[in-house]
Amino acid sequence: MLLDTQADTSFNPLRNRLVLLSFLLVLFSVISIQAFPQYPPPAGQPGSTAIFKDSAILIGWANSCSVIRGYVNMEDTNVVFGGSNRATYGNEYMTIDTADNFVLSLGDGGSATLGFENSITNGPGFDFAVFENGFGDEFLELAFVEVSSDGSHFVRFPAVSLTQDSIQTSTFGTTDATKIHNLAGKYRYFYGTPFDLEDLKDSSGIDISHITKVRIVDVVGSILNDIATKDSRGHKINDPWPTPFNTGGFDLDAVGVIHAASQGLDDRKRTLVIQTVPNPVSDWLTILSSSEMPVSVSCQDLSGRILLQDAFSHYRKLDLSIYSRGFYIFHFSTTDGQSVFKKVFKN
Repeated sequence: MLLDTQADTSFNPLRNRLVLLSFLLVLFSVISIQAFPQYPPPAGQPGSTAIFKDSAILIGWANSCSVIRGYVNMEDTNVVFGGSNRATYGNEYMTIDTADNFVLSLGDGGSATLGFENSITNGPGFDFAVFENGFGDEFLELAFVEVSSDGSHFVRFPAVSLTQDSIQTSTFGTTDATKIHNLAGKYRYFYGTPFDLEDLKDSSGIDISHITKVRIVDVVGSILNDIATKDSRGHKINDPWPTPFNTGGFDLDAVGVIHAASQGLDDRKRTLVIQTVPNPVSDWLTILSSSEMPVSVSCQDLSGRILLQDAFSHYRKLDLSIYSRGFYIFHFSTTDGQSVFKKVFKN
């Protein structure tokens, strides 16, 4: 009996050390999961999923947009900037065509719904990308992304934010991109945040092979209980707030398409393709059209004032030297209903 007791006593320290070691390994694993990056890093870093605006995988862009502006300050809707209590910067035309760092500001909780020439479909890997105008890798204004097949029922991508929610990120505060997943605005200007429709394969009410609308919904960013927005895990999403300016909230630049539903040969022949060069332009703008029929063109400034109306076939040069420096929207259309918008910047 004495020998058995001595044996037990001699092994207890080892057993205790093993138990302690196991506990420390589990604790370290938990801490590691919480403390170290889980998601891709900023644009330009190894492992980043950021998509540059000129990437060859982008085959198209949104061609229509409707917006519901959010408040400049959701906590106090009486706060006014520039005569309005809602964001006012930019307009819907800013979001069509390619990403160019001209944006539409959504305000707290505002949203923009975008349409496309052809529906987006679920292909290998990412299917579309959302562009914001963040001026650095750490100043990130975020938004939820939702999609619809019928234009009325929308399904939201399961977003994740691992950013702490005990201290409010200040108006010009920073966010770690490696703690953000499936939220638009993860990457700086000219780099899109990509989304994979496969993430929604088990969702009801949509057909991921036929997405006609993409909706961008501003994340308010406040950690105040009454107005905080939460990710798919119920965690408050903390991003720069308040932003009580006319430029407040998510600043939508563009939505680029990676995979679009296939077209028949006849449809491909009918697709209106317009090129406007150079862009930016100083004086003469050259317009090239793929259409076999006459194309009507109109030009308006950002206030909606029509400056030009014309028609041409295949080719036209327009003298813009008399126009003021700024942004102009060109609308091209044909009698069979094809329509294209282009943004042109005049130096």
